[in-house]
Amino acid sequence: MKPTENGQGGRQAKAADHEATRARYRPEKVRLLFVGESPPASGRFFYNRDSGLYRAMLGAFHAMDHTISDDNFLDVFQKTGCYLTDVCRRPVDRLDLVARRDACSAGEKTLARRIRKLQPGIIISLVRSIKGNVENAAPSLHGTAPYSTHPIRVAGFGIGRSF
Repeated sequence: MKPTENGQGGRQAKAADHEATRARYRPEKVRLLFVGESPPASGRFFYNRDSGLYRAMLGAFHAMDHTISDDNFLDVFQKTGCYLTDVCRRPVDRLDLVARRDACSAGEKTLARRIRKLQPGIIISLVRSIKGNVENAAPSLHGTAPYSTHPIRVAGFGIGRSF
């Protein structure tokens, strides 16, 4: 059976595509690292400009600078040193609560490696449920880099009204 004939191979290919797209937008120096839970199971993806998080972040950046639009947002995001990564590289939003928490715990080690490699100036957790996972992955940064222990609230993303 070819890898893409079963569901697993197709998901692995999509995850690889997402990571290649994400890498194209990695800034030379990461000043502000946003950490999400995972890409959505829907197949939408922030760096493909089609996710709810993308629209919410675009709206927040546009509110601060009206020259930022859908046409230039990802370039501005990158040029200002912003980058988005996830605790889990594969979607977890359709898993039951226990499996979702287990997946996030399992993702801490690879997240820690990414954080060490990126050396961000500031880390912001985007979701309250992953706060502990992000803190576990970034213990060496405590005291050296500001870290938001409270998730930001993003309008239109179901978790608040303000950025």
